[in-house]
Amino acid sequence: MARYVAGAMAARVGDEMSGPALMLAGYAVAGSASEASALLAGITVAAAAGGPVLGAVLDRQQRPGRLLAVALVLYATGLTAILVGLGRLPFTVTVLIAVLTGLLGPALSGGWTGQLPRVAAGDRLPRANALDAMTFGVASLSGPLLAGALAELLGASAAVVVSAALIGSAAPAACTLPGRSARVREGQPGALVGDLAAGARVILKKPRLARATLASVVCCAAQGMQTACVPLLGERVLGGAGRGALLLSCAAVSALVANAVLARFPRHVAPDTIIWAGALIQAAAFALAATGPPAVLVLALVLAGIGEGPQLTALFAVRHREAPERLRGQIFTTGASLKITAFAAGAAIAGPLANWSLPGTLATAAGVAACAAPAFFAVPLHAGASSGRSARPG
Repeated sequence: MARYVAGAMAARVGDEMSGPALMLAGYAVAGSASEASALLAGITVAAAAGGPVLGAVLDRQQRPGRLLAVALVLYATGLTAILVGLGRLPFTVTVLIAVLTGLLGPALSGGWTGQLPRVAAGDRLPRANALDAMTFGVASLSGPLLAGALAELLGASAAVVVSAALIGSAAPAACTLPGRSARVREGQPGALVGDLAAGARVILKKPRLARATLASVVCCAAQGMQTACVPLLGERVLGGAGRGALLLSCAAVSALVANAVLARFPRHVAPDTIIWAGALIQAAAFALAATGPPAVLVLALVLAGIGEGPQLTALFAVRHREAPERLRGQIFTTGASLKITAFAAGAAIAGPLANWSLPGTLATAAGVAACAAPAFFAVPLHAGASSGRSARPG
């Protein structure tokens, strides 16, 4: 578990650094929030295609950690190539490199978490799940903080370099992740396509899993919109575009504290309830952020973290509870890819919108997040469709 946490932490801190760092690097070169958000959208949008395939291949590996290690090294290499291309290659070519790099993005999130049941099985899984989700909180805190500090002191390019180095440094830990105790099926191309279809059917046919997936995807679109506002918020409210990245750390602190409380009492509130309630909390936070003053803005980001942190932990709990063992990796990476793609769509929409009206963009993000709760309940439950209670770990 210590090796798992160390590797996940390094990869996720680097991942959380990379988004703000690329945004700031793109903003520094182009001087436009729309082009900076296009760079962020480029590296995230391809996850919709990469995630399901990566997950299906992981599920067919006897030692999936080795494939994760390769994906981490390639992702770090892609970040470096994006940085080299900025200002030297046409911007569309740089965005294309970002798209290709983004195919491996789910390896940093769902690819790791899908291996957790082999690291901490049985009664240890609920607490390990909360601890795993806390690595996202720590990464969300330290990643933007490091990106903002490095951008202020050494320039945005240094932040991109450090993020790539952190992601690459997680590869040795990925190699040591436990393998499967039983032999996996030999993979043929046709069988891989069948596994992709089977994973999609599981998500669609298990209503509790479908509910959690849909609500989290809608929330991620709102989070992408809010993140695209970060450079302008820093410039207009805090006196510098680089300082905007530090705002994300406010949400991460409260998310980390909320997840620490949840790790202490992992079974006191049903994860399904936390998912839709967390969406409403985030909606209120984004609406509050639209009002403008610095103190209110910080308070809004703290509130957003209180909604986002436990929601992520609850999402993992639902996935572990509902996913069949042979398709777990694919379900985690598919879910991650959908969330990343929604985040990219939100960021791409919000970039041009933020140039027109920053408060209007944040208000729109609030409305999108609020839609996650009715979307959750729009998926009907029906008898025998879910094995949620009987499959609950521990």
